[in-house]
Amino acid sequence: MNIPKDLRYTKDHEWVKLDGDVVTIGITDFAQGELGDIVFVEIETEGEELDAEEVFGTVEAVKTVSDLFMPLAGEVIEVNTGIEDDPAQVNEDPYGAGWMIKVKLSDASAYESLLDAAGYESLIG
Repeated sequence: MNIPKDLRYTKDHEWVKLDGDVVTIGITDFAQGELGDIVFVEIETEGEELDAEEVFGTVEAVKTVSDLFMPLAGEVIEVNTGIEDDPAQVNEDPYGAGWMIKVKLSDASAYESLLDAAGYESLIG
């Protein structure tokens, strides 16, 4: 199981990478493994201000459709269009080419409230 130590995590299995007041968000290796082969990603929230825990999109796998939740409040400033064309990137490289959105944070200090790698590892067992 790949759990990079330089990222933060949510109980909903999203990862978050901080760069100034902008975060990049995707789903974890654990999440993509549980979902199975991802066949479609829909994110139509670019330009929107969303609160933490709001749905920013959906991911569809062969077995199921799952909502994607905002880990932190902010404005969705970029969507990874590459995963719309090739959703398998989420399975193949969830922490790289499979990233989902970039968000300008409303409150950058909220990042510290997310789980660190050890906390996430204990969550998933």
